[in-house]
Amino acid sequence: MNALDVLLWGVLPYVMVAVLVGGTIWRYRYDKFGWTTRSSELYESRLLRIGSPLFHFGLLVVIVGHVIGLIIPKSWTDAVGLSQEAYHVQALLLGAVAGFSTLIGVGILVYRRRTTGPVFMATTRNDKLMYAVLVAAIVVGLAGTLLVAAGGEEHNYRLTVSPWFRSLFVLQPDVAAMSQSGLAFQLHTLIGMALFAIWPFTRLVHAFTAPVHYLFRPYIVYRTRQGGAAARPDRRGWERSR
Repeated sequence: MNALDVLLWGVLPYVMVAVLVGGTIWRYRYDKFGWTTRSSELYESRLLRIGSPLFHFGLLVVIVGHVIGLIIPKSWTDAVGLSQEAYHVQALLLGAVAGFSTLIGVGILVYRRRTTGPVFMATTRNDKLMYAVLVAAIVVGLAGTLLVAAGGEEHNYRLTVSPWFRSLFVLQPDVAAMSQSGLAFQLHTLIGMALFAIWPFTRLVHAFTAPVHYLFRPYIVYRTRQGGAAARPDRRGWERSR
């Protein structure tokens, strides 16, 4: 462990979090109307219908896999009878399928954005940087998965990367553990931190907005030609009309 390790794995993660949180607050306060995906479905929908589900569903599985691998300690899976070999096989299978789905999906979206004139003209410099970093994160992560599957790198990231990740939350970063991880995992982590650092300044910020209020909105009232308002039973969320 040297000074560079301390900088990369002990300081840089907190700098990334500060930029992520501060940038998100700044974006919300000063650019609420820009807090959007800037949907381009009106310009082209055929490729979007293919690429968007592939990307989003693949990414969802990737996120769930990262959460399980980084947050749940190895001792917990051992305690429920899930052996390292069984965990390794299912992680590789799901990781490979989800990784390829995400990569193919984002590839289609990038191709669509580059070849559809109005969509390309609406693409900002921040968006171009975001796509480059996002694709790099997916490619490096998938390459690491395939490398482990091929037996090219015998390394259990749950003994190095995972303890380091969990130690960040208690403000005691385990720099030594992360410094012992494989190069592929280190590179994937650095690119991931770069992605989160630029997150608030790109269209990815829309992921922080969930339409939760839709679950609690009142029913939509449609008037009927028969019976009038008096014939309709009272509905939740609406006052009786006078």
